[in-house]
Amino acid sequence: MKTVNMHEAKTHLSRLIEAAVRGEPFVIAKAGKPLVKVTALDAPAAKPLQRQGFMEGQFEVPDDFDEMFRDEIEQMFYGEE
Repeated sequence: MKTVNMHEAKTHLSRLIEAAVRGEPFVIAKAGKPLVKVTALDAPAAKPLQRQGFMEGQFEVPDDFDEMFRDEIEQMFYGEE
């Protein structure tokens, strides 16, 4: 496994991370003393959000929902008829 000093790690971090992602982990050392090991993560696949039934039973939508307050709203926009 490759060991790099702190200065080299700061200078070439992008290149070193790309190598770690390809399966080549490395160690960062300071004054010759190993401090950290950098390896790629095996992140689990993200689960899709499931929002169906999110607030089921919490409220009811009236049958005339899309007609509610129609007259009042039209009056606000168009004035007295």
